[in-house]
Amino acid sequence: MIGKENVNPENIDSWFENIMDEYGDRLTKLSYNYTKDWNLAEDIVQDVFITCYREYENIDKIVSFKAWIFRITINKCKDFLKSSIFKKVVMNSNILRLTKSSELSPEMSIMKSSEEEFLSTSVLVLPIKYREVITLYYYEELSIEEISEILNINRNTIKTRLNRARMKLKAMMERWR
Repeated sequence: MIGKENVNPENIDSWFENIMDEYGDRLTKLSYNYTKDWNLAEDIVQDVFITCYREYENIDKIVSFKAWIFRITINKCKDFLKSSIFKKVVMNSNILRLTKSSELSPEMSIMKSSEEEFLSTSVLVLPIKYREVITLYYYEELSIEEISEILNINRNTIKTRLNRARMKLKAMMERWR
């Protein structure tokens, strides 16, 4: 866990570099699972790091930094997806028509060539409530209790969503084979 070991203004830069190194890629992948756009995911993560920088003085009050930073990232993704800019620009763009096309692009055909890549693609197709628990449980290797804390959802609900997501992924994988 990255906390505030020595609280003074000289340490903020090294602390900030450490959290960017430790969480940068993971948070970007997490954001991508929500936005399905790498550039947007990177922008959201930058915003998360700005929040971290601003909250430096309060970091010692945070019980679990990892859960806190993941929660911020998820909330920022959800806020973006609810925003009117997203609805106007992305939902009305040609991007969705291309991704919903029944004919696969050459790039998508290549992605389907391996089972692992197909599984990753299948996770992105899941509804967000299933995608987030799969991502946090398998890709981030968080416990059900940690996911419950991050998402502010009952542990049994997390277990149910994980089971349903697994069933959906299993069905997709069986159809693919």
